[in-house]
Amino acid sequence: MENIFKEKRGGETVLDLSPKATVGGGVEDVYGEDRATEDQLVTPWTFSVASGYSLLRDPHHNKGLAFTEKERDSHYLRGLLPPVVSSQELQEKKVLHGLRQYDVPLHKYESLMELEERNERLFYKILIDNVEELLPIVYTPTVGEACQKYGSLFKRPQGLYISLKEKGKILEVLRNWPERAIQVIVVTDGERILGLGDLGCQGMGIPVGKLALYTALGGVRPSACLPVTIDVGTNNETLLKDEFYIGLRHKRATGEEYYDLLHEFMSAVKQNYGEKVLVQFEDFANHNAFELLARYGTTHLVFNDDIQGTAAVVLSGLVASLKLLGGTLADHTFLFFGAGEAGTGIAELMALEMSKQANASVEETRKKIWLVDSKGLIVKSRLESLQPFKKRWAHEHEPVKNLLDAVKAIKPTALIGTSGVGRTFTKEVVEAMASFNKRPLIMALSNPTTQSECTAEEAYTWSEGRAIFASGSPFDPVKYNGKTLVPGQANNAYIFPGFGFGLVISGAIRVHDDMLLAASEALAGQVTQEHFDKGLIYPPFSSSIRKISAHIAAKVAAKAYDLGLATRLPRPADLVKFAESCMYTPNYRTYR
Repeated sequence: MENIFKEKRGGETVLDLSPKATVGGGVEDVYGEDRATEDQLVTPWTFSVASGYSLLRDPHHNKGLAFTEKERDSHYLRGLLPPVVSSQELQEKKVLHGLRQYDVPLHKYESLMELEERNERLFYKILIDNVEELLPIVYTPTVGEACQKYGSLFKRPQGLYISLKEKGKILEVLRNWPERAIQVIVVTDGERILGLGDLGCQGMGIPVGKLALYTALGGVRPSACLPVTIDVGTNNETLLKDEFYIGLRHKRATGEEYYDLLHEFMSAVKQNYGEKVLVQFEDFANHNAFELLARYGTTHLVFNDDIQGTAAVVLSGLVASLKLLGGTLADHTFLFFGAGEAGTGIAELMALEMSKQANASVEETRKKIWLVDSKGLIVKSRLESLQPFKKRWAHEHEPVKNLLDAVKAIKPTALIGTSGVGRTFTKEVVEAMASFNKRPLIMALSNPTTQSECTAEEAYTWSEGRAIFASGSPFDPVKYNGKTLVPGQANNAYIFPGFGFGLVISGAIRVHDDMLLAASEALAGQVTQEHFDKGLIYPPFSSSIRKISAHIAAKVAAKAYDLGLATRLPRPADLVKFAESCMYTPNYRTYR
């Protein structure tokens, strides 16, 4: 993907380490703070030992009924709790029992968020121990519905809201957040939440959910995570008229006003937290997503999960699928339905991996990848009307107006959906794929489930049980002709927690494409023969996702060291063991 951004940066690459940034952290003193006089007002931060009623109201340290008799005496808890002392395991059992009484996923989501607000360690213990059951609740698809209704659900802040009202004082806003040692920030402007469109300020559910997974799956400490929503307005008329909407009530700011606010935010982040804080851009619209990566890729540690994370997880599935399809990536042809940030990001990373495997130029390997957008197949005759990031995918071919005709013309091995439009892989499309492929690879990646290009059952039924299927949101196993077929989930949660953790443990200061390739290969390497026998191209989340994340983190960290982008020295001898030793564990601590 560096090839894309290199052009926009005037030839500068991540490895050039822009003179606009320094390894030590900090940026130009735009706020004049380094030159401040002694009488300038500053915020005094104080800390004290939590005890008594305040301890029970502190989610970071509260253990509920698990406080021991000794702890109840030493921390003034006598009489504030019933006399019984419960273990964390019994508390977990009780909470799970309560959760399973709910029929509506959104009610489970609310219950889990309330648990996180009163007992952080118990929340993460339950999430880690029951990841396959609870992932669809705290992440896609339920988090999408939560964002749509976030104004009604809002009870207390779970992150920072930075709106146009805060322009000129964002550094002060960052310092209002109580935690100082931040390692990962997930930020959204809410313009393109999953496949649901512009949800404005209510997109906060996405950074909150992503960072919960950074901790549960990747091992980053909760206190080191900061969810941020940038509120520049919304073009969603329904929200603007909703009396419970929590954001600015005007149309989205664009152009210079928008980018000035984002630049102030990015400058303040590095000034407040230093060079090694990871900023993950989440659910920005295409035009802004590519622009922000191009602007800050050489000066900040930045990552876009929709572009780079999706690309890495899909590439991993494609690499793993070769065990079922045979050959190398370059032996196959790929067709994308959807040419936005996800589709083009995946395609570029695929082309890069193919070029390394086949020892060919990226320009040559791109010819094995075709894209269809809302106007049809992207071909040379459309070059003048294409957005810049689509132009490199315009190949020589006569115009083709719809997906079905494109499938018949290109005859791809794999059909990859990143359109955000549900039920577009029709019966005719899947049957066409099955007509010239013994094992057609169908990846319906759009989220949430309602926006998936087809269901697992449709893919299996229409291909007579021959399809290798993976989706963005989870689908249940399907029985076909007496055989149980298990759909894979090309979920970014496989990649971004381990990827980000690898950056953290190595003290990386930039993200490079080779790190993404390393993450993809690490994940593909976790798929066993047992998984392949079920038609899976991803390991189940139940098969120790934290161990998978540790292997991904180790590979990413190793690549950071190899590229000279790591600052944590000396380099650990065994990066997998080092990653596992650094992971946050949610077991209760004993208090003095």
